[in-house]
Amino acid sequence: MIRRPYRPGVHGQARRRRSISEFGKQLQEKQKIQITYGLSGKQMRNLFKGPLEKTLVVLEKRLDRVLFLLGLASSMRVARQTISHGHIVVNGRKVTIPSYSVKIGDVISIRPESRPGKMFEELGMKLKQYEPPSWLKLDKENLKGECIKHPKSEDINVSFDINLVGQFYAR
Repeated sequence: MIRRPYRPGVHGQARRRRSISEFGKQLQEKQKIQITYGLSGKQMRNLFKGPLEKTLVVLEKRLDRVLFLLGLASSMRVARQTISHGHIVVNGRKVTIPSYSVKIGDVISIRPESRPGKMFEELGMKLKQYEPPSWLKLDKENLKGECIKHPKSEDINVSFDINLVGQFYAR
């Protein structure tokens, strides 16, 4: 099968794609963030009311993101579902809100009642090779994680331009 550099059909070669507008670029970056972090439109608007420098830190400190970064969940969606189903405990209290903001010193773990579940069976094996970010500490034997400091913007790996999103919400 050969992939051609134009769209299929009779008019594929005749119609050229125009370059994307500035608004289109901003919209694409906004959608990347929404998909990456699983946010709604209202959550995005509220998030970008504050300063842009703190926005990435706020996003990284959400409980679903921290759970994923600790390696206790295989993806962001799995992390959100795990939290909303009540399998996660923060400082000994069950939390069912994926957008919960993790603070320094918070200990995140899996509920003892949930550990025998099929979802967490092979987690110990997966975590042996995993190393969390420098601002998180992971106890691999007890399946506990702790936030030891604030994430720095240079520690955060992002595949989008936060400034374009800020411009999108500034208009």
